[in-house]
Amino acid sequence: QAQLVESGGGLVQAGASLRLSCAASGRTYSINNMGWFRQVPGKEREFVAVIYWSGGTSYYADSVKGRFTISRDTAKNTVYLQMNSLKPEDTAVYYCAAQNLRGYAVASNYLYWGQGTQVTVSS
Repeated sequence: QAQLVESGGGLVQAGASLRLSCAASGRTYSINNMGWFRQVPGKEREFVAVIYWSGGTSYYADSVKGRFTISRDTAKNTVYLQMNSLKPEDTAVYYCAAQNLRGYAVASNYLYWGQGTQVTVSS
């Protein structure tokens, strides 16, 4: 088992920036990709971004391209999500996920999840 712990959420105004962090511990040797999803009440968990350890390849949801950047520190088993130009519609609970076995944009494909961190963007 691997454990994921997120940090960095908060309340900001539209246009501001936030950086989320997710640290993995435990069986981290089994992890070669980590990603971020977000969820608002009443809706399904939505893919945000993913990064692969090998080569650092990353993918983004269209809604965040150009504003969010995912990065990783493999030595620290940590992934980051730099969120710039935040919009009220980015308000959600953001979840870190690790080790998708198939499609990266599908939440059920991930083995490990963090507890979530709230991001609120006011207009």
